[in-house]
Amino acid sequence: MQVPASGRTLAMAVVIASYVLSFFHRFAPGGIALDLAAAFQTSAASLGVLAATYFYVYTVMQVPTGILVDTLGPRRILLLGNLIAGVGSALFGIAPALDVALAGRTLIGLGVSVVFIAMLKLIAVWFDERRFATLVGLAMLIGNLGAVLAGTPLVALAAVTSWRGVFFGAAVLSVVLGVACWFFIRDNGNAGAPAPRFDRTVVIGGLLGVLRNRATWPAVWVNFGLAGSFFAFGGLWATPYLMQVHQLTRVQAANHLSLYFACLAVGCLAVGSLSDRMGKRKPVLVAGSMVLCILWLVWLSAVRMPVALSYALFALMGLVTASFSLTWACAKEVNPPQLSGMSTSVTNMGGFLAAALLQPAVGAVMDFGWDGAIADGVRMYSLQTFRYGIGLLAAAAFSGALMTLFVRETGCRNIWKPADAA
Repeated sequence: MQVPASGRTLAMAVVIASYVLSFFHRFAPGGIALDLAAAFQTSAASLGVLAATYFYVYTVMQVPTGILVDTLGPRRILLLGNLIAGVGSALFGIAPALDVALAGRTLIGLGVSVVFIAMLKLIAVWFDERRFATLVGLAMLIGNLGAVLAGTPLVALAAVTSWRGVFFGAAVLSVVLGVACWFFIRDNGNAGAPAPRFDRTVVIGGLLGVLRNRATWPAVWVNFGLAGSFFAFGGLWATPYLMQVHQLTRVQAANHLSLYFACLAVGCLAVGSLSDRMGKRKPVLVAGSMVLCILWLVWLSAVRMPVALSYALFALMGLVTASFSLTWACAKEVNPPQLSGMSTSVTNMGGFLAAALLQPAVGAVMDFGWDGAIADGVRMYSLQTFRYGIGLLAAAAFSGALMTLFVRETGCRNIWKPADAA
């Protein structure tokens, strides 16, 4: 029996709520970067590793998650994922030292790594493919509220309860959402359908098919460059950059971060809707990435500007960064429909791999140029040192923008054909 629309809506609401929490965890270190540096007396490189640990395990889990949602279904892995994230969040909150915080951050990344691909799978299975980019954009619009919460609201709440108390609250919420996923989600939308069965031969063959498909890889690389630079910058380095280079207060820097995330959320919906209405993917992706590259040049120059202008540029940066959200549709539409989980997970792996590499790499470059300055237990970095770090992020974004030129236009429909029919 097909689950009614109201049941699908409730199930999607629970999954999107889990997605909101995963976004919060992804960017939370950016809002409390200085608190973490002071609490654990860490260098920029070590702070980068702490933030990037989430991305390490998230990257590794993308392909296994795609396989699991295509075989076992989203319900079981969403329950388990939320429970693991809850344990990790609690451990992070009580961490007395950096190594314990690393373990907690790793568990958080492991737990939330299943949420996005499971959500894409449900959207692909339950809704018309011509609305895929729009619905993904809507889900990201709501999900990015978690990123917005990791900016100004997190800073304000941490000042009241401490950052440790915030992560305890997140742990409780994770457990509640896991239980809700178990009760409200029905795999494939069929209440009486048998659970999917794992067939190793079919799984390996399907995954190899996605990996061997040359049309898959441009989308992966675009995701690597655009999403990776966004995750690394917004997830850790934007706040220190704004405070130390542009001499903004902590509240002003947090406001910039929240605005960045909020505009990206709006941009995801706008980009997906525009692409679906145009019936084109590539022009929107190319245009957005090119504007983004121009903005990276502005931050690389580190030119001082009025605060109002920096707010406007962060807002614009959020809007155009959202163009990377089309990469999942681009990959899905050049691979077999039944492998939507695997194709989107392979693409998603690109951005998280980039973030896992870039966050500590930026920190290592900055530590190399550090002149020994310390203020309130936190390392201070020169303008030129920040330029080196931002230069890595800009280079990644430029490489992603270049690869948009090689993305295959699908016309917003699945164009995959078997080899013998091609």
